[in-house]
Amino acid sequence: MTAVSRQGADEDLRALSGQSTAVFAALTGSAHRVETANAAFLATVGEEPARAGGALADLLDQVFRTGEPHVGRDIPVRLGTREAVFDFTGEPRRDAGGAVTGIHLIGVETTQIRHAQRLMAEHRALLEQIARQAPLADVLDGMARCIERLAPQEVLVSVLLADPDGRHLRHGAAPSLPVFYNEAIDGIATGEGVGSCGTAAHRREPVIVTDIATDPFWDDFRELAGQAGVAACWSTPILARDGALLGTFAMYHRIPRVPEDSDLALARVFAGTAALAIERHHDEQARLAAEARARAALDELATAVRAEQELRAAAEQRATAAAELADRMRTAAAAQAARPHPERCQLGGSPGCTAPAEIKLADSWGDAAWGCPAHVEEAIINLRSVFIASEELGGLAAYLNR
Repeated sequence: MTAVSRQGADEDLRALSGQSTAVFAALTGSAHRVETANAAFLATVGEEPARAGGALADLLDQVFRTGEPHVGRDIPVRLGTREAVFDFTGEPRRDAGGAVTGIHLIGVETTQIRHAQRLMAEHRALLEQIARQAPLADVLDGMARCIERLAPQEVLVSVLLADPDGRHLRHGAAPSLPVFYNEAIDGIATGEGVGSCGTAAHRREPVIVTDIATDPFWDDFRELAGQAGVAACWSTPILARDGALLGTFAMYHRIPRVPEDSDLALARVFAGTAALAIERHHDEQARLAAEARARAALDELATAVRAEQELRAAAEQRATAAAELADRMRTAAAAQAARPHPERCQLGGSPGCTAPAEIKLADSWGDAAWGCPAHVEEAIINLRSVFIASEELGGLAAYLNR
């Protein structure tokens, strides 16, 4: 990892961890009325912390009752429409006689820290899956569900995979988008103005569309997005180490929305994780393909060796048979030399043959003819039931008594 990439990773982690909000107040009496407080305390906890109820009210009551300091971890506090988490420390305030008169309360918001910790734990689990070479579809689906589960606001995650030529994007994972939507965008082209993902893939840089209803990139897909119930889409290209396009990582939202720094950091972190998973998958597929080619080559070699062995055996058999036939022909020619026979070979067919007739042949039907050694051998090899005749047993009789 280069110094620039390390710096970027550190910045993403800081963005995911967020900034902690510190609150403090001096409370008085058993009702825990605010005597003094910083603006953050008043904005988050309010002027009547006891009315917040729950764990915070229990902590205040315990400190006031026992006169002992107490620490409360992960205490929920409602902040408008969202629930935040704080670590609170309560210290008793005493008068000159030592009686408890109130509480010093200090709190630090840990919402984003806890969120980042859970996110990083899920991230480590994904990396372990990749290291174990889990199926790519399982890794990408798990990653999408992880982000959707832990994101502070509702988000629908999609991963598209680039074709080898980089000109089209195929469905990779999108567990929460409608099936009809995934099917409709499966195979979309990469290019300027082709939605958020097609454009991000073409540009090799993130494309943030905060309002699909008005953005020209979505002219061809606006109706489809409306049917799917999505109103914003932030897409980040997934790039290999050499810069090649692997796919896109998209975060959809049901309402128009501008990303915060933590959103962009989340996209970069998991786009990098997706790149690792996809590259690992490609490497594994290449390895398996190479092994398959090697096995095929070995099979072809084994087949060729077997064929060579069979041909060699057949050649040896033919050579043996030819030698035996030549020996028989020599023997027959010597035996038949003194017998009356035609002067010229009768087996030359219409072109004729002027070679001396030396050997007599017969067939299964009793026909016989004399020929030269060359034509005799040709006839024996190419015709059925043709054999060297003898004067004692010729023609059909020789065949029946062979």
